Amino acid sequence: MDLQGKVAIVTGGSLGIGRAIALDLATHGADVAINYRKHAAEANAVVGDMERIGRRGLAVQADVASFDDALRMVDTVREKLGRLDILVNNAGLGHFGRLESMPVEEARYLFDVNVMGTLYGIQAVVPIMRAQRSGHIINVASVVGKRASPGSGFYSATKCAQVALSEALRLELADTGIDVSVICPVSTMTEFFEVAASRSPLKFDPVGPRYSAEQVAGVILGCVRRPRLEVMVYPPARLMVILNAVAPRLMDRILGQYWKKVRPGL
Repeated sequence: MDLQGKVAIVTGGSLGIGRAIALDLATHGADVAINYRKHAAEANAVVGDMERIGRRGLAVQADVASFDDALRMVDTVREKLGRLDILVNNAGLGHFGRLESMPVEEARYLFDVNVMGTLYGIQAVVPIMRAQRSGHIINVASVVGKRASPGSGFYSATKCAQVALSEALRLELADTGIDVSVICPVSTMTEFFEVAASRSPLKFDPVGPRYSAEQVAGVILGCVRRPRLEVMVYPPARLMVILNAVAPRLMDRILGQYWKKVRPGL
């Protein structure tokens, strides 16, 4: 895809991966709208950075867990920027703790943000993209959506749901001109771990392969420019996914030893 003059929405675009991909898209010629819920100053700073690049930027206050907000955000983007070509469903939250003791209210909120937020974004943009017979929806999931990890089981479940939504959507939208991609990062050095820890009984540090927000954004940008169905940010993780599919008991043993080592007492 030639991004010159295209218009994108990036949810959760004021910080972390969202901020990085918004700036990458702008650098390569797109006008970009980002949503924020409470980080207004950071969102406006991102808009300022995009305008200095020479592209139009727009910050829209919206809660991705609200369908009405999702519709309003999309309407605002079309009104202010004139069209819509790309949606990056990036907004998300984490939680660290055992499933047996996870507060039900917290589980519902995580599901509302991570899963329903993705669905609301999809439902808001698909009619527009169908009408123009073009578009690209990118859902930012996680490697734990392909193989869950202990201590973040419900977060893993929401990421698994994002993968499933992406798989179903791309079949439903076959032959419409709309591409659907799912991105599966590993540990990314953003505010994610700090924010998750503030909402959780446990505090985890990143483990395993670690990427910067800019590195993950670069992978997403590559997928925007040349759409792919599913992208593992850390390619060797694909081996874990395959082994988990054909030998889950063996994968349990391998990962059981690994998690005991890196997170003792979990």
